[in-house]
Formats: sequence, structure tokens, C-alpha cells
Amino acid sequence: MLLLIALISTGIWYKVSRETMKSSKEINNYKLITLLSAGTLLAIPLTISLFHNLPFH
Repeated sequence: MLLLIALISTGIWYKVSRETMKSSKEINNYKLITLLSAGTLLAIPLTISLFHNLPFH
């Protein structure tokens, strides 16, 4: 499950980086905000899972 989330999140962040490389006239703000929101929401469970698996001694 986490692998699938990680792959989708990576794809979304790739699309964000491609969108931000466009000139300011070509950037679709609605698309950019949607991609940023989706990428952030998918990164949250990955981050939580990472911290749950770290040993704190």
C-alpha cells in the first residue's frame, strides 16, 4: 500500500516540477494548486509511516 502511495506521490511531484518550469504565462494556477494539494496529502501518510518505523532509543 505504501509503495503505491509513494509511486503516485512521486508522479505528482514530478508533474509539479514540470508545471513550475513553464513560463509564468503558461502556468495553470488551478492545476498547480491541485497537484500541490494532492502531493502534500499523499506525503503525509508516508511521513507518518517513516516516523513510526524509526527506532527511538
